[in-house]
Amino acid sequence: MSLKHATLGLLSFGPASGYDLLQTFKGSLVNVWPATQSQLYGELGKLAGAELVEVAAEGARGRKEYAITEAGLAELRHWLVEVEPTSVRRSDMLLRVFFLGELPPRQAEGYLRGRAAAAAELEAGYRALGEQIGHKTSPLAVYGRVALEWGLRFAEMQREWAEWAVREVTAANVEAAGAPEITG
Repeated sequence: MSLKHATLGLLSFGPASGYDLLQTFKGSLVNVWPATQSQLYGELGKLAGAELVEVAAEGARGRKEYAITEAGLAELRHWLVEVEPTSVRRSDMLLRVFFLGELPPRQAEGYLRGRAAAAAELEAGYRALGEQIGHKTSPLAVYGRVALEWGLRFAEMQREWAEWAVREVTAANVEAAGAPEITG
């Protein structure tokens, strides 16, 4: 996914200013595809230059409201159904886990406990966001809830995995500490 398609997707719900889009990013897409103000405004300029969006209205202090064009809608639809989603195969967190044996046992366990705590915090944030969305029926709310549920389940899985990993590493460390040393 790209900021381009996230922006086109949000504009498909109706015209919005850069500020309005940024607020929507912060309230709904931040956990899926975060964007800063400078990134978003830069992207709006690129999209306008490519005629995928247009300035639908201008207000006070240079405020511009953007609308998706037919070409922008066609691009969004093409991306939705014809472009295969990228699969993330790299995880710096799991790469670190792979080498936790290089740390003292308590430090390795602490790292895993930290991952469990971070996942629990993320899970709690998703639950709070879900309460804010409630059972609204607008397309943004419905599909936002569907995406949110994926995030919630993924965070829950990460927390459960990290808690399990702590138990595994702790048990292995206890066993190693109590086992007699083997000499060659």
